[in-house]
Amino acid sequence: MDARTAESLLELAEAMRPKLRGGDAKAAVEQFEERYEEWPNAMEWFGTAGRVDEAMQLASALVPFWMATKRLGDGLEQFGRVLALAGGDDNRRGRALYDAGYLAFWKGEYERSGGFQKAAVELGRRANNPTVTALALVGLARIALRSDVEEARRLCREAIAETEGTTDEAGRSGAMHVLGVAAQMAGDFVEARDVMSRRIGLARQKNDLYTVSSECGNLCMVERQLGNLEAAEALGAEALEIDFRSGNELAIPWKVNGLAAVAADRGEFDRAAVLVGIADSTMAAAGGSWPPDELAQYERTVAILTQAIGAAELDRARTAARALATADAVAFALRGSTGV
Repeated sequence: MDARTAESLLELAEAMRPKLRGGDAKAAVEQFEERYEEWPNAMEWFGTAGRVDEAMQLASALVPFWMATKRLGDGLEQFGRVLALAGGDDNRRGRALYDAGYLAFWKGEYERSGGFQKAAVELGRRANNPTVTALALVGLARIALRSDVEEARRLCREAIAETEGTTDEAGRSGAMHVLGVAAQMAGDFVEARDVMSRRIGLARQKNDLYTVSSECGNLCMVERQLGNLEAAEALGAEALEIDFRSGNELAIPWKVNGLAAVAADRGEFDRAAVLVGIADSTMAAAGGSWPPDELAQYERTVAILTQAIGAAELDRARTAARALATADAVAFALRGSTGV
């Protein structure tokens, strides 16, 4: 590795990152995979050369790729190395701390995630960086959703306040996203629908398919609870199609989870049981962990199915579903046929 190669890899990572949010996502993931062995070498080269900011910048740029390709552990390992480097700009380090905390959250390491996010809030405020501060507050809100929804809502509102009078978009958008989830978990479905619908509309204008998928998945949950099962299924299916086309394997089980809940509410218990099995297998393959709202929905569906068809039949369906290839599993979830 030399300076020119490391610098070109950093430029490539920054150029690829926004493509993950649009129609070129799968090509960007493939490009990431082609150079997979080189990214750690570039970070190591920057660190050895004393170019700490660039080492952290590269790690942050690769976060969505580690997420999409279910390599959360690899990403956390790399952040451990770059964050151990001395020096660097507080703005860059604050963002790296937030990004490390984000990966740790989705891996289910909540205490570790909270430590990263608290340190990011401190650095963000010290550097007068509203984006880092707001994002890290939202990171803490995600963790709070597990036990204290009102605290999560408070943290989101604090994050929004941090961005008032600034040009920040990322921090405010993240806060609105988690605020919608918190409203749903608190039973404020009208507020949740309003927040999520507005974010979907803005994302469609920008062709930001990543956000469209995320919010459609969340709104699927809300519409189901409002009794709008047809709308809920359409939202969940749209989100799942986007995730599959883009290669976002970590997000697939969340969307299948929503479709399983809709099927259970419709009384389609056999279908719902297979979908639960698909959610199980794709989550295990991704090495992720259920976020709080998804976990509540998952456990509710399992309870409904256990009561309706019995634990033995549910286990049979789940076992059969685990044998499906991802493409077949997605086809089934989208009302296709797999012969299960």
